[in-house]
Amino acid sequence: MLKWLAMMRYKVEFITFASYHNVVVNHINPYFENLGLHLKELLPSHLQDYYQYELDENGVTTNTVIHYHANIHTALKYALKNNLININPADIVEGPKKIEFVGSFYNNEEINLLFNKVKGQLIELAVILASFYGLRRSEIIGLKWTAIDFINKTISIKHTVTPVYFEGHEHIVEKDRAKNKPSRRTLPLVPTFEDLLKRILEQQKLNKVICGDSYCTQYEQYIYLDKMGQRVKPGYVTQNFTSTLKKHSFRHIRFQDLRHSCAILLLANGVSKKEVQEWLGHSNYNTTANTYSHLEYKSKVSAAKTMDGVLNFLN
Repeated sequence: MLKWLAMMRYKVEFITFASYHNVVVNHINPYFENLGLHLKELLPSHLQDYYQYELDENGVTTNTVIHYHANIHTALKYALKNNLININPADIVEGPKKIEFVGSFYNNEEINLLFNKVKGQLIELAVILASFYGLRRSEIIGLKWTAIDFINKTISIKHTVTPVYFEGHEHIVEKDRAKNKPSRRTLPLVPTFEDLLKRILEQQKLNKVICGDSYCTQYEQYIYLDKMGQRVKPGYVTQNFTSTLKKHSFRHIRFQDLRHSCAILLLANGVSKKEVQEWLGHSNYNTTANTYSHLEYKSKVSAAKTMDGVLNFLN
């Protein structure tokens, strides 16, 4: 797999390559090196044993094993194309079935209470953007002032800042485009959030004056900064959100679950899945439909009332 990995370094973006590298170097390669197999000796049963090993011994999820399988399959496909093997054993092996993700979420009362607790705190902006606009962490950190149109009252999601872990070090990857076309979206700038942004802008100007030469000017184009002008780190958002919930005795959810909360509140109030897809920037409609199919309770209630009016089985 190392030959395939070396080839992929120049074919995919750094974020994608780093993901491949971490999986191959830290998980897949060590296991098969210990077996002492030559590539042509690899059988579907060896792959099956590996997947079971990851599930039983390392306690990874089935979705993680599916991710490993995808990497192995692609690498072996490369080997087959280059006549290094006669068949691709990953074509034959039966991988685990994907488990559909069901995230936790807060209802509107919990979110409003959370808003109250984080008001004036550095984490406030992240909480609002995730729960109201449904932004991803990378989109929150990457939000720039150029994305805010105070005249036409819009906010454009097109910049991202993502941490990537590669060879034991964290790399911060900045992009002036979202990960795909649907992620690049323009949303209405509501008055309450517009007021908050204007207060943030004035505070940044004041901080720059107060701090003088100590103020960092490297990230002035970004919105989410601390008092010294440093861009807020992605890890801070995750860690501080968790500690905030614990401090105020909130029910534990992950930071990204605020994004799910946003979708659920939209759906619960009659917004269509297509509109939710566009609001969240999902790559396709199926992602939204599959993720939130279990939430169509209102339509089920309507159907139940209809059937109850038609079929009088208790009479």
